[in-house]
Amino acid sequence: MLWDDMHKNDMVWPTVREVHEYRKDVYDTVVEAIMTHPSLDDNGGSKPLVVNQDHPMWALFMGFEHERIHLETSSVLFAETPIELVQRPRNWPPLHPSVNVNHPGKKTRPLEGVDYPSNTMIPVKGRTIHLGKPLDFPSYGWDNEYGERTVEVPNFQASEHMVTNGEFWHFVADGGYRNKDYWCDDGWAWRTHRNMKWPFFWTAAGPQGSHEYMLRCIFEEIPMRWDWPCNVTYYESKAYCRWKTMKDGSPCSKPFRVLTEAEHHVIRHQEHNLDAARASVLSDKVMTTSGEDFPYEATGAANLNMAYSSHSPVDQFQTSHTGHRDVVGNAWEWTEDHFNPLKNFEVHHVYDDFSTPCFDGKHSMIVGGSFMSTGDEASVFARFHFRPHFLQFSGFRLVASDDNAPATHLFPGAFSGQAAARNEEEACNQPLPTSSNVYESDELLGMYLGLHFPLSGSNEGVQPIIDHGASTPNHGLRFPQRVAELLCSLKPTKSNNRALDIGCAVGGASFELAKSFDHVEAFDFSGNFIAAAKRIQAGEQLSFDIPIEGHISKKVSVIQEPGVDSSIMSKVNFFQGDACSLSDYAENRHNFGTFDGVILSNLLCRLPDPSACLNAMPKLVNTGGVVVMVTPFSWLEEFTPKSRWLGGFHDPVSGEPIWSKDKLKQLMEGLGFEKIHEEQMPLVIREHRRKYQYIISEATGWRML
Repeated sequence: MLWDDMHKNDMVWPTVREVHEYRKDVYDTVVEAIMTHPSLDDNGGSKPLVVNQDHPMWALFMGFEHERIHLETSSVLFAETPIELVQRPRNWPPLHPSVNVNHPGKKTRPLEGVDYPSNTMIPVKGRTIHLGKPLDFPSYGWDNEYGERTVEVPNFQASEHMVTNGEFWHFVADGGYRNKDYWCDDGWAWRTHRNMKWPFFWTAAGPQGSHEYMLRCIFEEIPMRWDWPCNVTYYESKAYCRWKTMKDGSPCSKPFRVLTEAEHHVIRHQEHNLDAARASVLSDKVMTTSGEDFPYEATGAANLNMAYSSHSPVDQFQTSHTGHRDVVGNAWEWTEDHFNPLKNFEVHHVYDDFSTPCFDGKHSMIVGGSFMSTGDEASVFARFHFRPHFLQFSGFRLVASDDNAPATHLFPGAFSGQAAARNEEEACNQPLPTSSNVYESDELLGMYLGLHFPLSGSNEGVQPIIDHGASTPNHGLRFPQRVAELLCSLKPTKSNNRALDIGCAVGGASFELAKSFDHVEAFDFSGNFIAAAKRIQAGEQLSFDIPIEGHISKKVSVIQEPGVDSSIMSKVNFFQGDACSLSDYAENRHNFGTFDGVILSNLLCRLPDPSACLNAMPKLVNTGGVVVMVTPFSWLEEFTPKSRWLGGFHDPVSGEPIWSKDKLKQLMEGLGFEKIHEEQMPLVIREHRRKYQYIISEATGWRML
């Protein structure tokens, strides 16, 4: 999704006929689900249904709304396509009537007050904004809309309407696209890469340097409408703000910038803002108003919901209570906010990567909707986003204030002050965030060293488990070694004699694997664990504390298993890594390669996305190779969002329990593996001399077919 990505289209596309047939199949499937699925049976209307996020048919509405998104994004792509390759569909909404009105202004130099209206900066009194859509609001919402955040918005000034083509013409004519001083580093790199000289949807209509332009709509090219909002990227909007500040000065102590999400909700009409919609569903206009009727509403009239198939003059509709126009519709507005989750954000299990991949500090929020926005996109609760270089039917409004912008930024360095600079040097100078990995403490390190090297302490007189006769659970010791031994006993076909230890911790299983394999790749999410494994591998005599009682502990030395010497340990390559990134390692990590054997020891139910790990297995495992997975299926939301658990919950329709082992079998068989082994494998983890965790994990073996 980078602006300089030249590989995004390296794929084989289906034919138009194949796409058409597929769409017919999907349509038939959806209709059948609506007509026959038992969860939609309202008993002839006597049992009214509520389809909420827990209902299986929430997925239907998800599909409908996703189609609406692509209706809008596809229309942008049509507008980018050479005009001779597109044609207006039958029954497509009309262009706004202003396209047929001739302005008296000069074509080569639009005049303020003649060709486009003056754009006054209007003071706005700040207030508290409460973001978030109620869970019981009776319309579909994307995952990022739910949750809550309170934002204190200081006083600010905002332009009456979005910046028009006429206003932006002066930036272009003044050399705005030639002067690097107006652009952030990444924006300038994008501008030069694309050789941009004016907004994309402007087309030159005269000699070079004459600054005469036509305007591209979705299916038409029309004479320039100087009073329509200017379609630009975030980078262009920020360059204009900087130019405007340098040229005219800001009315406040801070330079001109674009709006923030919270400020947008301050200037939305008070009869149709967030507070009003929470009080009455009817106040969210899209719940009751068709595109045909939107332009004629008494309050909240807007170019929205496909009322027209083009922009409209920025002064066409009445103002909001703060005196601002087109706060809703006509064009999306770029904001200073990174796309971000609200407090208590949860993904929905049907589409768990709708929002989360874009919580990366590289996506800018857009607000208000455009003329093409329908359904949820046109709702007051909508929260959408695009990369700062993406084309969309989006413009911007000038804002100035004496306070810092009340915006949400996810990562330092991704934005420089109030400019969209993804400046690598600046980002690298930012302090790294404190790790939240629970496995980085010295206490956990000592516990895992004891688990992986149970002979440790024998020289100091500390037993791995206090001997209490025949009931002493010594069978729970050497767990990592027993996992490695199980893999070897299942006789994986030897292709390259390489093994992979995913979640290797401090390396006990990795060293055991090295007795039977020529090379072992081993990684763990914990840097503390990997550092300890490397120190052991280097021959350093490691020691750790074993808790005895209260604050009393005993320092003991790490003792390896018999048969593990320096020649064995040298076969292992330890590195810090993420099991959810295995697909990336398989494709991009140097010398990572493929494997005859893979083990995952008590890891699956500690991953934020277990399926991402499992889905990488076909890329990693050689034909005839074996994967051994050992897990107690101890699902906890602090590690794995509930929407990504393999099982451990009840089916929302039937109420039947969903078991993790059944889902694991379904997933692995779908990935081309055959289940060849199952056993119950106990392990003992010492907390202190008289307290232990006794865990019975399920160990399964899977052969790649």
